Amino acid sequence: MQHFSLLSLIKAGLTDQSHWQRQWRSPGPKSVYDVVIVGGGAHGLATAYYLAAKHGISNVAVLEKGWLGGGNTGRNTTIIRSNYLFDESARLYEHALKLWENLSASLNYNVMYSPRGVLMLAHNIHDVQVFKRHVHSNRLNGIDNEWLTPEQCKVFCPPLNVGGAMRYPILGGALQRRGGTARHDAVAWGYARGADSRGVDIIENCEVTGIRRGNSGAVEAVETSRGIIHAKKIGIVAAGNTSVVAGMAGLRLPLESFPLQALVSEPVKPIFPCVVMSNTIHAYISQSDKGELVIGAGTDAYTSYSQRGGLHIANHTLDAICELVPMFRRLRMLRNWGGVVDVTPDRSPIVAKTPIPGLYINCGWGTGGFKATPGSGDVFAWTIAKDEPHPINAPFTIERFRDGFLIDEAAAVAVAH
Repeated sequence: MQHFSLLSLIKAGLTDQSHWQRQWRSPGPKSVYDVVIVGGGAHGLATAYYLAAKHGISNVAVLEKGWLGGGNTGRNTTIIRSNYLFDESARLYEHALKLWENLSASLNYNVMYSPRGVLMLAHNIHDVQVFKRHVHSNRLNGIDNEWLTPEQCKVFCPPLNVGGAMRYPILGGALQRRGGTARHDAVAWGYARGADSRGVDIIENCEVTGIRRGNSGAVEAVETSRGIIHAKKIGIVAAGNTSVVAGMAGLRLPLESFPLQALVSEPVKPIFPCVVMSNTIHAYISQSDKGELVIGAGTDAYTSYSQRGGLHIANHTLDAICELVPMFRRLRMLRNWGGVVDVTPDRSPIVAKTPIPGLYINCGWGTGGFKATPGSGDVFAWTIAKDEPHPINAPFTIERFRDGFLIDEAAAVAVAH
């Protein structure tokens, strides 16, 4: 096994994958930790950071089978918002959004958080009713959200086509002005540097191949491609692979995995001022700091661990985007990709301790994972450190599927999958 010290690399500006793989340090990591986090994405790194920063637990190892942020963290559309319908979801995502607002200062690392506003478009009477319901629900929970007329949508986002002949005309929109975007890989780097500086060991190219349990049933070690690591507590935060890793401990999870597609255009000068989302058309779009238009599509309609998707889904999304913003027809696509998302039956995450002593899971975020990153890491670290849930993630247990206390956000998210 080899230990990777990220701090010196980030100070030197060496933060891309090729530099990471060439700059290994090999002092020989310890074989015993208080906590092992399986998954070196943004959620796993955030969990490790908050364990050290808030709970004083720095004898932590983050195990990543590839490179940091190389999974779903590097394959998302960077959208941040908290305008969820149900109280449980609203509390969790609002907690995350409040952390986002000061995250660069907290980490002393620029995660490029940009509160440019998230505008959710309505195209039919059902959309109008649903989004107005969101606005009222959010306001009751102290979360900003407001209803805009088509003309106000045009003022807020001038490139939108609100008056032309369209298959799905714009009838209005719900706007959360505090929503926006951040740079996904910078979030991973910031949390990695913060965790590293507090004594957390970050071990890349270290695949977990098994989880050992003692005579009492509690976890006691993880088997990896670099050897056995003992730990009293194990947190699994491996998007797209959670079921596989949890199965190593004998735990079956209510998850399905789907490829979720996205793409970017060639870079252009700033032309799109906010994030626009459309449920009916099933597309969402923003512009990155590099000038690329970041466009999200839908999930494939089959269970898969593929990171490629059906071409017809991307084509449908591009058709819709070009109708919403006609001038985008002149742009060329630069690249497209698919990330694997874990989805629970009620489309809400599981952030909880499991029936297996010492084993904790954070999974099932579907399309909501990136925006929840700081809040997810914070409450998951609390759960691991105290062996009990934080009040915010207390409803997001595994047992809710047995007991019927579902948090059914499937029809409440902006793009329902």
